[in-house]
Amino acid sequence: MRRVFGSVRARAALGATVVVAVALVAAGLAVLQVLRADLVDQARLKARTDAREVASRIAAGTGYRALELDEDVPVQVVDEDGRVRAVSEDLEAVTGTGSASVTPVGPRPGPGPDGGGDADDDGDGDDDAGQVSSEEEYGHGSARIDGETGDYVWAAVEVTDRRGTEVTVYAGAPLATERGAVSTARDAMLIGLPLLLLVVAAVTWLVTRRALRPVEGIRREMAAITASTDLSRRVPEPGTHDEVARLARTTNETLAALEASVARQRAFVADASHELRSPVASLRTQLEVGAAHPELLDVDGAVEDVVRLQRLAADLLLLARLDAGERPHGGSPVALDALVREELAQRTGDRVPVRTEVAPVAVRGSRGQLSRVLGNLVDNAQRHARGGVRVAVREEGRWAVLRVADDGEGVPEGERERIFERFVRLDDARSRDDGGAGLGLAIARDVVVRHGGTLTVSAAPEGGALFEMRLPSG
Repeated sequence: MRRVFGSVRARAALGATVVVAVALVAAGLAVLQVLRADLVDQARLKARTDAREVASRIAAGTGYRALELDEDVPVQVVDEDGRVRAVSEDLEAVTGTGSASVTPVGPRPGPGPDGGGDADDDGDGDDDAGQVSSEEEYGHGSARIDGETGDYVWAAVEVTDRRGTEVTVYAGAPLATERGAVSTARDAMLIGLPLLLLVVAAVTWLVTRRALRPVEGIRREMAAITASTDLSRRVPEPGTHDEVARLARTTNETLAALEASVARQRAFVADASHELRSPVASLRTQLEVGAAHPELLDVDGAVEDVVRLQRLAADLLLLARLDAGERPHGGSPVALDALVREELAQRTGDRVPVRTEVAPVAVRGSRGQLSRVLGNLVDNAQRHARGGVRVAVREEGRWAVLRVADDGEGVPEGERERIFERFVRLDDARSRDDGGAGLGLAIARDVVVRHGGTLTVSAAPEGGALFEMRLPSG
């Protein structure tokens, strides 16, 4: 059971069925209530019409015994003392009216023709016409006519006859029609509602299955990719423009990014292995020669190889941290002008001199990483400069700008982006001799990007390369 309702199709079908069921039940109850109220209003209208018809005849002077009340309409006439003056034929019992009696009484004794105080049977006389009240009241009760008992709605109309006697005319309308219609409608709803809910559940199940069919295709393909570790495969993209199609496109974009990341990682591992192989092999050779012939041990060369290994290991570790998404810690203010002065003051014995043009400007970030960027840019400039290197720091709007220029041969325009790739050296032999592994500029750009800035290269006024770092000031 849990597995069945764990399906999106099942939950969607169940949810739609429940919502439709609640809506239909509420609508059905409202319809029944309106139908019942309408039929009761019709019964009241009929009872009122019958009551006023009898009241009009009484007001016109018709005697109570001469009313000739139809047996199809239960009617009872009750005076203000509660005496029954007239009832319809075959009325055997009544409730909900002015009296429970169904037996008319004679006229009250007193002054009047023939010793009676009420209207005579023939209704003759010279008295003024009676008056029918403009208002009526309603009630519910029952009546037994010719042995059959039913529920009725009663309309009560007050009338004054020609003798001035006030009586109330009660006329009833049966409620059997209302109850029969309501019962029929209720039975139809009880039969039709389950069938309609079955149709809703089935249609929702089929529509949801069709809509989720591409999702199942995506799931199967992702499972196959996971099992085969082949990141070049892609999930099928439906030709629609809905959420499933966007999911498929996003999944393929993620797979493409993951494939590119894995490819870069593999290339990085291969290049790192290649770069480590040369200094390790050189150091091993020197140590083996020194072990066999101590007088031939090149200590300085061994130290250079160790330093080269140390720098390469540090670069690889920093790149690994950057690839892992390491961000500058703290974001404390760093005076970029002071950083340049301190970094250049520590550089002694450089091959070419470095001129500075610095203005006070601060940035936020890691002082150690920004110092590494500056060192890498200056090292690169000195490696290619002929006679000098220029370092400038200034503030331009909301940016802190660091420029490092040399007077060397510069970087060809077609190679200006490629030099920021890892293990790329335009002059491979010379770079290797100088101890470069082609990681300095790649590290510099990664650090700058993670500080929210940019690092680009262009032609310097001196004719060489101009590296420009832009960071948000602050």
